[in-house]
Amino acid sequence: MGKAKIAITLDEDFISELDRLVDEHFFQNRSQAIQNAVSEKLARMKRSRLSMECAKLDPVIERAMAEEGIAEDVSQWPEY
Repeated sequence: MGKAKIAITLDEDFISELDRLVDEHFFQNRSQAIQNAVSEKLARMKRSRLSMECAKLDPVIERAMAEEGIAEDVSQWPEY
């Protein structure tokens, strides 16, 4: 994945905390810390979106579809 340089503005308290983490070798530099934070936030947003979409499903319909699929699949299984 390619990288691009951007400029951001942060509160001084955040910058101090970033610098402390870099000084303690938790991150190599500010950029790595910010990239990690953005990556984690985006992953959490994707998971929460999936949860919201799943909540829209009707459990009765989903169970019926699953049971129908299982019944069809079982008939196609080879005997052992």
